[in-house]
Amino acid sequence: MSPKREKRQVSRSQTEMNEIVMPNDANPLGNLMGGRLMHFIDIAAAIAAGRHARKPVVTASVDKLDFHNPVKVGSVLVLKSSVNFAGRTSVETGVKVWAEDRATLKRYHVASAYLTFVALEPNTGRPAQVPLAVPRSSEQKRRYKDAQQRRKARVASRPDPH
Repeated sequence: MSPKREKRQVSRSQTEMNEIVMPNDANPLGNLMGGRLMHFIDIAAAIAAGRHARKPVVTASVDKLDFHNPVKVGSVLVLKSSVNFAGRTSVETGVKVWAEDRATLKRYHVASAYLTFVALEPNTGRPAQVPLAVPRSSEQKRRYKDAQQRRKARVASRPDPH
């Protein structure tokens, strides 16, 4: 019989990250480049997944990434990430991004994404078991349920290994 699996509240993984959009982050129109935003999203998601797993994690997939609005140079990015669901060795993390006007502090939605990470054993680099994710609030429970559906779709779309 396998040992009882540890459980961890999803609130323990929540992360908020802030970045100022600098000129070297921008395209010729003076807006944040999509690839640079993807970089920031990957970091915020990895922090949340790593907090949950308490092991090194690597990006396995990006299920969905929607860009909603451009971000001008000088704006502050606010990235919030949280674990939505944990499988045996994988963790799905959701990230929502806002831009904040530095003069007014008004925020507008910039992007949202779902990323899946695999936890690794530090010494071997092999996939490592992660704790079960325990949602508490109604919003966390909704995200957990939605993440289960995305996981089913990911598993169903995998190529047949034979």
